[in-house]
Amino acid sequence: MRQMEYTSTGQAIIKLPSLRRRALTGHIAWRITSVLVAIVATVCLFLGPNKQAAANDNQAQDTLPTIDIRINDVPLKVELAITGQQRYMGLSFRESMDTDAGMLFVYPAERALTFTMRNTRIPLSIAFISEDLVINEIHLMDVGPGQLFDSEKVAMFALEVNQGWFKKNGIKAGDRIVMP
Repeated sequence: MRQMEYTSTGQAIIKLPSLRRRALTGHIAWRITSVLVAIVATVCLFLGPNKQAAANDNQAQDTLPTIDIRINDVPLKVELAITGQQRYMGLSFRESMDTDAGMLFVYPAERALTFTMRNTRIPLSIAFISEDLVINEIHLMDVGPGQLFDSEKVAMFALEVNQGWFKKNGIKAGDRIVMP
C-alpha cells in the first residue's frame, strides 16, 4: 500500500519516478563541438558586431576572425565564416589567399551542404567535415560559374583552401581536424 503525503493546505503530493536523460558530457563529438562553439563565440564577442560584411555583393568581404587548426600535424590559419552573410560571401572576389590559409564555414547543425564557385577567382579544394571534426570528403573546385559541389554525407563544417593543399599535405577523408 502506498503512503500519501499532503501539503499544509491538504493537497496530495504525487511523487513520480525521476526520469533522467543520459548525460552527453562524455560524448567526444559533443565535447569537440562545444570547444569549437566556445572558440567561435569568444572570437565573435571579442570583435564585436559584424563589420566584415561586404558593402555590396560586388566586392570581397573583409578578412574574418581567424583561428589556428591542425590536420595531421599540419598547421592552417582559417577565417571563420559563421553568419549566413559571411558564409554566402565566402571567398568571393578574393584575388589570392596565403599558402597555409583557408576559410572554415561553420553551420549550426549537420546537414547536406552545397557550395558554388560564384564570383570566386581562386581555384579551391573543399573538405566537408562532420560534427566530430572528421573529414568526410574532399573535392576540387575550379574557377567558373554554374558549378555546384554537394556533400555526399551530412556535414557541419566546410573547409576551403587553395586547390591542391590537401593533396600536397597528405590530407584525406577520415583525417581529423584538431584545435590546439
